[in-house]
Amino acid sequence: MRSGDAQVPAASLAGMTTTAPTTTAPSLGRQMLNKVPEVTIFFWIIKILCTTVGETFADNLDQQLNLGLTNLTYIMGTALILVLAFQFRARRYIPGVYWLAVVLISVVGTLITDNLTDNYGVPLQTTTIIFSIALAAVFAVWFAVEKTLSIHTIFTTRREAFYWLAILFTFALGTAAGDLTAEKLNVGYLNSVFIFGGLIAAITVAHYRFRLNAVLAFWLAYILTRPLGASIGDYMSQAKADGGLGLGTTATSLIFLSSILGMVIFLTITKKDQPAASAPPTDHVPPPVPVPALEHAEV
Repeated sequence: MRSGDAQVPAASLAGMTTTAPTTTAPSLGRQMLNKVPEVTIFFWIIKILCTTVGETFADNLDQQLNLGLTNLTYIMGTALILVLAFQFRARRYIPGVYWLAVVLISVVGTLITDNLTDNYGVPLQTTTIIFSIALAAVFAVWFAVEKTLSIHTIFTTRREAFYWLAILFTFALGTAAGDLTAEKLNVGYLNSVFIFGGLIAAITVAHYRFRLNAVLAFWLAYILTRPLGASIGDYMSQAKADGGLGLGTTATSLIFLSSILGMVIFLTITKKDQPAASAPPTDHVPPPVPVPALEHAEV
């Protein structure tokens, strides 16, 4: 199992998804190399940056364009579909395309939750429950069909579809849970940062110290990075009178978009997050691999 040298939650979580080769041969879709990045410290950093952009950029677009949440959702949803079309057509992981899709899905997930809350009056408690059930259903169907939730074996179109659907609901759920904690429960933006950061740290300890299942640990952390990033974005962008730093959504979005761009360029050049796993031949199912310890558990 690999983990980063830095003793922070994101670095510790970098090794959560190391896995032995899957024993299930893909039965549907093109044969491709693994389509998602290796889970390293870079993965978690960019993921948090993307979630922050999802919160602040969605708010900024709503303020600047004045199109209304519904029209803005349609526009950003169309952009997401176009980028995902390129992502699905690719036969390998391409950092620029993959992370652009994550940024857009973060924005769309935020807009979906905001639409339900602001335009249709659905309480945040309700949206949190709805998206929790929807995400659980995606995981259940994914596992029932593929017999694995491994992000190291995203090498068929069907598995990739499950992967992106799960990500969409993690962003929508994270937005609802984060807003519920920071606003409705009056916890405050900075306190929310500490709460969600502490929960990620607790998951890290539970995984490495108490052998929490690697699959569960990864996806719990993935969900919690959404409200963590959103709380960071709100804390930086909101007015000082409301408990923020007062940087505004434009400045905050530019800071994080520039950071994402810089890291994606770095990864494109260095290939430090290139996945090692590739699809096995369709006419060969490898023999079962012994799994003696948690660090080899399949994710």
